[in-house]
Amino acid sequence: MFFVCLFSFAARAGSEDVQLGKNESLRDTATVLGRFNDLVLARVYSHNDIVELAQHCERPIINALSDLHHPLQLLADMQTLQEEFGSLEGLTLAWVGDGNNILQSFLSSAGPLGYSVQYATPPGFEPHAGVLAASQALAAAAGVRISGGHDPLEAVRGADVIVTDTWVSMGQEAEVEKRLRAFQGYQVTEAMAKRGGAKPRWVFLHCLPRKPQEVDDAVFYGPRTRVWDESENRKWTFMAVALGLLEGGVSLGP
Repeated sequence: MFFVCLFSFAARAGSEDVQLGKNESLRDTATVLGRFNDLVLARVYSHNDIVELAQHCERPIINALSDLHHPLQLLADMQTLQEEFGSLEGLTLAWVGDGNNILQSFLSSAGPLGYSVQYATPPGFEPHAGVLAASQALAAAAGVRISGGHDPLEAVRGADVIVTDTWVSMGQEAEVEKRLRAFQGYQVTEAMAKRGGAKPRWVFLHCLPRKPQEVDDAVFYGPRTRVWDESENRKWTFMAVALGLLEGGVSLGP
């Protein structure tokens, strides 16, 4: 029998969250979790918390979300695209929205997996500079492109896949009005894709929960959506990672 701990850790916590470092140190929490469980699935705000948990817990730590990366979601997205296109190599993925952890995960894996990324974010909402620089180096070595700017029409040109996400992520609730103003014109629609010149059979991804201002109903519920496949694949990818770790066949860093 295996024991898996699924915790939501947050520096900006609500009543349902474990407040790391409040009543005991993060190091102590990591040590206790390692004694209770065979692996720990952690959703955190700061990526530094994932790193510290991994340093002090004797069991594997799976990053289920941090402010820098969302690797389990990325695996589900990659499985969905593999099922759709047969291969990831040579695909062009367009991102329209916030420069958040989902985009940063796409950027980080573009070079190793052989697909190109074109992204558009409002000014001031670009991806993390360090993640972008490292991703561009990997992409250049692999011969794929990463390009970014502020024009959604440029981002979707020649795209096989168009992706967006929430405009207000965890810990950004106080910025709702500011963000809604900044993201005007970034809603994914058929008209945007057509004007920008996306490929005829482009498909759409969104990791949920979705708000109508991010993507209209025609795309979200229409024939282009692969959102429900993507959602189901979160189950399979987590199971694969967990079983690999429990059986000792996979080694994953933070």
